[in-house]
Amino acid sequence: MTSSVFTKKYEIFKELLVQYRKNTDVTQQALAERLGRPQSFVSKYENGERRLDLIEFLEVAEALQFDPFEFIKKLDKEASK
Repeated sequence: MTSSVFTKKYEIFKELLVQYRKNTDVTQQALAERLGRPQSFVSKYENGERRLDLIEFLEVAEALQFDPFEFIKKLDKEASK
């Protein structure tokens, strides 16, 4: 089984996370501060150097104030193109 970080769907997941952050005019540093993490945490998951687990994803969604269910629907739609 291929690691999920090397799939098309995970690539879209990362791109959407970056897009959502940028659409709210939040820098990596500002998001990291909201999460109580170093800026490198955000950089590493956005670049695919580290995976987000479900709890971390939900924390990012809360920090950026987006609906995680809508995000997943969008991810699924984009990945099926």
